[in-house]
Amino acid sequence: MEPLRLFDLVDYAYQHYSFKDDLLAGKYQGEWKKYSSADLQKYSQLLSFALLSLQLKKGDRIVTIINNRPEWVMFDMAIMQSGFIHVPVYPTISKDDYRFILNHCEPTAIIISDRSIFEKIKSFLPDTTIQHVIALGNVPSAITWEHLLSIGKENESKYAETLNNIKASINPSEVATIIYTSGTTGDPKGVMLSHENLLSNVIATSKVHNLNYENRALSFLPLSHVYERMLNYHYLYKGISIYYAENMGTIAENLQEVKPHIFCAVPRIFELFFEKIQAKGHDLPIPLRWIFFHAIRTGVNYDIEKKYNIFQRLHLGILNMLVYKKVRASLGGNLHIVVSGGASLQPRLARLFWAAGVHLLEGYGLSETSPVIAVNQLAPKQRVKIGTVGPLIDGVMVKIAPDGEILCKGPNIMKGYYKAPHLTAEVIDDEGWFHTGDIGVFVDDIFLKITDRKKEIFKLSSGKYVAPQPIENLLKESEFIEQAIVIGENEKFASALILPNFYYLHSWCAYHKIHFQDNEDLIKIPQIQSLFQDVVSKVNQQLGQTEQIKRIRLLSTPWSYETGELSPTLKLKRKFIQHKYRAIINEIYQKE
Repeated sequence: MEPLRLFDLVDYAYQHYSFKDDLLAGKYQGEWKKYSSADLQKYSQLLSFALLSLQLKKGDRIVTIINNRPEWVMFDMAIMQSGFIHVPVYPTISKDDYRFILNHCEPTAIIISDRSIFEKIKSFLPDTTIQHVIALGNVPSAITWEHLLSIGKENESKYAETLNNIKASINPSEVATIIYTSGTTGDPKGVMLSHENLLSNVIATSKVHNLNYENRALSFLPLSHVYERMLNYHYLYKGISIYYAENMGTIAENLQEVKPHIFCAVPRIFELFFEKIQAKGHDLPIPLRWIFFHAIRTGVNYDIEKKYNIFQRLHLGILNMLVYKKVRASLGGNLHIVVSGGASLQPRLARLFWAAGVHLLEGYGLSETSPVIAVNQLAPKQRVKIGTVGPLIDGVMVKIAPDGEILCKGPNIMKGYYKAPHLTAEVIDDEGWFHTGDIGVFVDDIFLKITDRKKEIFKLSSGKYVAPQPIENLLKESEFIEQAIVIGENEKFASALILPNFYYLHSWCAYHKIHFQDNEDLIKIPQIQSLFQDVVSKVNQQLGQTEQIKRIRLLSTPWSYETGELSPTLKLKRKFIQHKYRAIINEIYQKE
């Protein structure tokens, strides 16, 4: 029987994949610990009994602030099957964001991973509705993981029938979770998603590839984000083993240990990977360096739709043995599929992965759409077009509004924003169409292509519009540029703030015998400024007159989530960046 509620995946996995001993796996003190489907079932039940013993009411919100690990899934299932609403929160957000979310959703209980999280929230916990604090690590006065399990065992006979009755009473259309958006344009909004919303996405996306219970996935994007969370349900549904990376800094090591067949990431992760392999190439001796970069140039121009002749196939085969095989080995050696979502992917990165024998599939969606609307597909037949986000998934409808905005309808559309019916009415019209805020077109009447964010398109003082994302992606194709933001709203022309790829730039300076004290000193050197102006001039050749970047300024300080320029999913926080660099922007446009 197909699962109807998200927690039905626990019994579904037990019925179909009871032979697996590694349905879930996490690394603890240097050792991988595996959990079977029976373990998931047992721990989810015990946690449910413990939560019910705390006298929480159906519909109560329970916040979790936990890093990716098997316990996250166990708590998730326990919360939902007990009739509570799971509110997962990023472990890396600011104190102010924690305060806003905890006050807004009014949770009864909170589950945290360690003391560092507790230190961030303890000062305002007494002012919230939270009655119970549960912690996986050592936190003063909190209920520990071990204690919670013992409470569950003690209350099993008392609450077993109650739990069964609650599970039976839960309708697929009920809200299962509230997911707060990352707040790139203001305060976070609480997206209410039902069991039906997320499961429709799980089942539809399960049809786009042929991986199964014999395969492994590495999970490292935050489970508090709808993208990775839905994919974890997807893996459980298909029986794909889920191994949780220790943290973002151990991904390379974990890839070698797990040797996954699939993982999913945001475009910035693929950009960082590309930068690292380029850096390794520059460290090779000259003959090998030439071969390496010839393979990279060939890869970024690879055409998956082209029928290569025997000589071209032989050429690619040689490059595979010399270079591409080593690229795959750096990713564990077994990688078959990687999926990119969350932002626009540079097509050259997709081409390089395909040339190296790894299917990089770009998809598209939002928290409000549970999340997938479209994705490039390998099954039942290959339907892939690089530069697009692929065909629509089953059950989802899309139409393009007269102004180019993508409108979506289907079983994946959210129930609404929590405590904000006025905001819900702004994005879901009377006919049930969700207005995504993205601009797009259909290519060949099949493949959806995203051209920009509606709110990010700006107008110059001439009245002409500029879409910044495609220009930023073109700029980032240069190995000299790590990040870029295009600006110019209500100004005469477009400009760009550029963050150099300092790792590569330092090597280039050493080769050209350019001396500098630090990055601040480096970006002021006329030869360096001329170098970046040449890069921008080449990009301008691909742009219309209105879109061309007339002035640039180089920046010396890297952007990150911690410093505020990027969201937790590594998207540009445009308002923050423009405010932070207001003095530089004023200087560009010669304002006081």
